[in-house]
Amino acid sequence: MSLPRYDLTDLRLFIHVAEAGNLTRGAERSHLSLGAASLRIKNLEETLGTPLLRRMSQGVELTRAGETLLEHARAIQRQTERLHGDLQAYSTGLKGRVRIFANTTAITEILPAALGAYLVHHPMVDVDLEERLSPEIARAVADGVVDIGILAGTVPAEGLEMIPYQRDRLVLATPLGHALAGLDEIAFAQAIAENFVLLHAGSAIHGFAEQIASDMGTSLSIRIRVSGFEAMCRMIEAGVGVGLIPETVARRLSKSHDIALVSLSDDWATRELKICLRDRNELPVFARDLVDFLIRHNAEMSPRA
Repeated sequence: MSLPRYDLTDLRLFIHVAEAGNLTRGAERSHLSLGAASLRIKNLEETLGTPLLRRMSQGVELTRAGETLLEHARAIQRQTERLHGDLQAYSTGLKGRVRIFANTTAITEILPAALGAYLVHHPMVDVDLEERLSPEIARAVADGVVDIGILAGTVPAEGLEMIPYQRDRLVLATPLGHALAGLDEIAFAQAIAENFVLLHAGSAIHGFAEQIASDMGTSLSIRIRVSGFEAMCRMIEAGVGVGLIPETVARRLSKSHDIALVSLSDDWATRELKICLRDRNELPVFARDLVDFLIRHNAEMSPRA
């Protein structure tokens, strides 16, 4: 029996369509017309002799055969990228694209300086960086959707490589005249009835705060959602409510905003940021190089005792 010949363009297209759940958006990500993309998917299904997608009014979903193809297509893509990166290192230097999912703190406070320093010295490497919740980050790494994840907290990570990165502690920020402002430390339960200022609903820290409240059997009273920590502190100092902010961010912004910082005694307030990988040895050389750089950059930037 002759084996079917798989085209890498078809496999990349199928990955894009599967991840987008939509043929049109998948075609756009693959820089193909809708007609060309539809024909490629149809030819792939005919070659394999089975449907890969179920067409619906709102998009597409994978059949069982499609799920199997997606798993193998991602593995082939990872191996192809690794091959490309390893060979590039012998010729023109590190070249490629790294996909990263990270939580709010990493994206706003840690990665701008680290990635900026890396990209300046590696002009042939590009980075796709998106903010996600920690459980979603772990799933994306496990499924091969992204190369690198940076997450916090305890999430299911069976079969994944977790590298300690940084420690992140959440504190409560209040207006200066607030009843809690004079306290050194409280349990979050003492603040749960307060009005809250939170980051936008799609942010990792928003989802984390709501999950904590849900675990306590209640919900937060959210007065306003904002786009960043700077806007959050402006609302807090105006008396709109209180907020959960990473301590490093809060201490920096407390110098320019009239807010008070209160430590939280809850164990979950201290979070270990970790670099999450499927398998470091499976990464292309440029992605492995970036992981090493992030660890080295963090060590150089950390205050010495």
